[in-house]
Amino acid sequence: MITPAQRRAVVAEAMSWRGTPYHHRARVKGVGVDCGQILCAVFEASGVVGHIDPGEYSPQWHIHRSEEVYLQWVQRYCNPLPEGTPEQPGDIRVYKYGRCYAHGAIVIDDGLLLHSYIRRGVIVTAPHEEPLCGRPFLSWTLK
Repeated sequence: MITPAQRRAVVAEAMSWRGTPYHHRARVKGVGVDCGQILCAVFEASGVVGHIDPGEYSPQWHIHRSEEVYLQWVQRYCNPLPEGTPEQPGDIRVYKYGRCYAHGAIVIDDGLLLHSYIRRGVIVTAPHEEPLCGRPFLSWTLK
């Protein structure tokens, strides 16, 4: 279970990635990262988990397939938050894009989320703002 100190470390590390350009399968702060690799990088650098290698994945798998690849990866490290449970800083949201849940974001605070988005890079947005508004999501917390 993630501690308050670990949550603070996750948020601090996540915020240090702001402005990093989007780049599929990259994981280099200030150079490029995608929405899955940002989760790996932040939680690893915070000392919350060991090295995570999500393996090969297409940038378009969620459009052409129904297999919940992203959720399978998240389930290895996280537990789902029951519906109605308040999220805390350091929790994760996974949004549905295409056929599957395929976009991850880190809960920062006050309802803000940090995520890497195509053509926008690592940004902080509120759930009611584009590009997340209106999309189904699931909430997770580290095991």
